[in-house]
Amino acid sequence: MQMIIRSILAFLIALTATPLTIRLAQRYNLVTDPDKRKHPAHTHLGVLPRGGGFPLYLGIMLPLLPFITNKIVFFILLGATLTTVVGLLDDKYDLSPYLRFGLNIAAALIAVVGGIGIPFITNPFDTVLHLDQWVLNFSLFGNELRILWVADLAAILWIVWCMNMVNWSKGVDGQLPGFVAVAALFLGILSLRFTRHDISTEIVTLMSFVTAFAFLGFLPWNFYPQRILPGYAAGSLAGYMLAVLAILSWGKLGTLMLVLALPMTDAVLVFFRRVLRKESPFRADRRHFHHSLLDMGWSRRRIAVFYWLVSLIVGFFSLWMNSEKKMFALFLFTFILSGMVIGSFNFAKYLKRQLTESII
Repeated sequence: MQMIIRSILAFLIALTATPLTIRLAQRYNLVTDPDKRKHPAHTHLGVLPRGGGFPLYLGIMLPLLPFITNKIVFFILLGATLTTVVGLLDDKYDLSPYLRFGLNIAAALIAVVGGIGIPFITNPFDTVLHLDQWVLNFSLFGNELRILWVADLAAILWIVWCMNMVNWSKGVDGQLPGFVAVAALFLGILSLRFTRHDISTEIVTLMSFVTAFAFLGFLPWNFYPQRILPGYAAGSLAGYMLAVLAILSWGKLGTLMLVLALPMTDAVLVFFRRVLRKESPFRADRRHFHHSLLDMGWSRRRIAVFYWLVSLIVGFFSLWMNSEKKMFALFLFTFILSGMVIGSFNFAKYLKRQLTESII
């Protein structure tokens, strides 16, 4: 019953705090004006408020406050706080992407200090690679400290990757909150089967459902026609929460990668495309999958629902897959989705070229 009540509370807080955030953003000029602030990745028209991460943060934080006596929960929420503050500052002042990346690492480090780590990885042959075998022991101010440096480093890389990968898939109205809610729901369901670390199954499941319902509460305000942009805070907070929840749900990294196969494939291809073009991986552009779909004539509603459905269908099948099947499915989906993303990008370029030639 408590899980239901707190999930509904998360939904209501995000739902009611979002219009208040819209008014505050408009009052303090926390807005995006395409005529004043040029950004190649933006797809919206007109002046829209930013700061969507603030009501989402409240929707996650407030229902979980009674559980901060747990060390892991405390440090997770502390990292979420840093993530949100950095995101809101970026929404206002457009911080350097390199500064944001450094602070992403800091947020991940906070979670790791709190006890988040990846002790093992299951490979495609269903055997386990233990990452907690590599231990660094040292003394600091008379205290003996023990660091599982490979497990901790893997957790930091995973969290930072998810923060950036998820953040890149928020370019269309309703796109982000829909697939994030789906991913968090499936992590919550899977956490009922297994969990580890110094934290109960009930708390992990509760955190997953609270995250899902907070994003569902934000969705009506962000779906087409959106009245508020998610901003950097919402995207990075979403990636951060999904990453730590995947670790806590008995290391369901493979499950999250499956559920987020579409945004992950898009992020990997965009990353390598930028590197091959000798551009900074942090430099925004208009080469994401949702941009190509827009150029092909897809509506914003259709693109958002497509992202949701892919996550929902893949997540549904992941409930009955073991590690070996998940890895095979991940390779298969990545191959198929890569073909879709590359094909749509090239077809969109062809349509643009044909349109330009016809005008000339």
